[in-house]
Amino acid sequence: MNSPQSRPVTFGVIVGNRDFFPDQLISSGRQEILQVLTELEIKAVILPESATKLGGVETWGDARKCAALFDEHRSEIDGILVSLPNFGDEKGVAETIKLSGLKVPILIQAYPDDLSKFNVANRRDAFCGKISVCNNLYQYGFPFTLTELHTVSPLTDSFRKDVRQFGAVCQVVSGMRRARLGAVGARPNAFNTTRYSEKLLQAFGISVSTIDLSEVFGRAEKVSEGDHRVKERLAAIASYVPTGGIPSPALVKMAKLGIVLDDWMSVYDLDATAIQCWDSLQHNYGVNVCTLMSMMSESLLPSACEVDVAGVASMYALQLASGRPAALVDWNNNYGGDPDKCVLFHCGNWAKSFFGEVKMANAEILATTLGTENTYGTVAGRTPAGPFGYARITTDDRNGRIRAYVGDGEFVPDPLDTFGSRAVVRVENLQKLLRHVCRKGFEHHAAMTTAHAAAALNEAFTTYFDWDTYWHEG
Repeated sequence: MNSPQSRPVTFGVIVGNRDFFPDQLISSGRQEILQVLTELEIKAVILPESATKLGGVETWGDARKCAALFDEHRSEIDGILVSLPNFGDEKGVAETIKLSGLKVPILIQAYPDDLSKFNVANRRDAFCGKISVCNNLYQYGFPFTLTELHTVSPLTDSFRKDVRQFGAVCQVVSGMRRARLGAVGARPNAFNTTRYSEKLLQAFGISVSTIDLSEVFGRAEKVSEGDHRVKERLAAIASYVPTGGIPSPALVKMAKLGIVLDDWMSVYDLDATAIQCWDSLQHNYGVNVCTLMSMMSESLLPSACEVDVAGVASMYALQLASGRPAALVDWNNNYGGDPDKCVLFHCGNWAKSFFGEVKMANAEILATTLGTENTYGTVAGRTPAGPFGYARITTDDRNGRIRAYVGDGEFVPDPLDTFGSRAVVRVENLQKLLRHVCRKGFEHHAAMTTAHAAAALNEAFTTYFDWDTYWHEG
């Protein structure tokens, strides 16, 4: 199965040059860029200094050499970093990207001039050159990302922040373009909210494989209780979450179900799943699947409730941006009279890293109609204070578009006396966000993670996918 963190991020690096600017600026600029990338554990694919004049790109011949190098490493390159130590050659940069055939995010960095070194020997003019490079990329139809400051030196915290965020953008773009999602069972009949368009997702490279619950149950029943894999899975469950008070037959059912899901995901090389978590599972198999979903999400194979495929796509995008597990939540309750706080809730399938303390329980709400004996397997806990990032992707079938919203907030430690997987969050101007969610017809589900990721997601969704994205900045 795929893992979004299976290898480090790799940038193809273009150092732009223009011959009547000082050569030493290219050598020192190249060295500083590579120093920063090494610090941030980002691999660089860059022309050797001997391949062209100082390893820069200026002429048509330089562009061909750099493009050939990028083509040789196309399976590795997640993004392209264009560095302008001086004005640079706008055409050389654009032609390199065109010849390489790469369709990856592009970051443009330009050096600032030093007012004490405005002489011929040291003047850069990259302030102006960046505008020309961007003009050419726009003409060629290449979307690109800008640093926060128009000109910025590599050896600054500002640029390091730019590079980290751009790395996250690259992870989101490359990961989503080849995402493989699994839909387990049909959506609950009562949930029109989890309907979606496979075709719209596929247009952006997001594939969906399906399996009927009858196949899952049938395969699970054929797994012998004495199978060594059952014992291994029972041990894994016990080491993952305390299971005190949970009947042994329910744990065995979970173990068998987990084996079947693992096998199916492995066959189709799936990155994430959305599962019909009620009520066929409880009626026809007699257990909740929440703990297994939690374990998958903790292992960076996110799993969403209620066959919410667009929801698990949202989880996967957040995970790619943050490198941390994601969860699917309900925007569930107001928090007293505070308009900027609310309660997030689900029966209990959040990854355990969302919790301070955690235990296995039963789904108390579902148990009222399905029976306690059929609903063991939830993960119950409270998320402690910390950063909160959220996102939602939806397929707007009426308009043939994918839309999204993203934002950041905080988990807060305010009192909350309830059950299940739960959290209290604060989002600045939450009421404005909720009005947007309702007016634009978004689902009640959202994805969350324990990091701020809105800026990277917004850049990936808008610049590289052209999705209609609302970034809630308060």
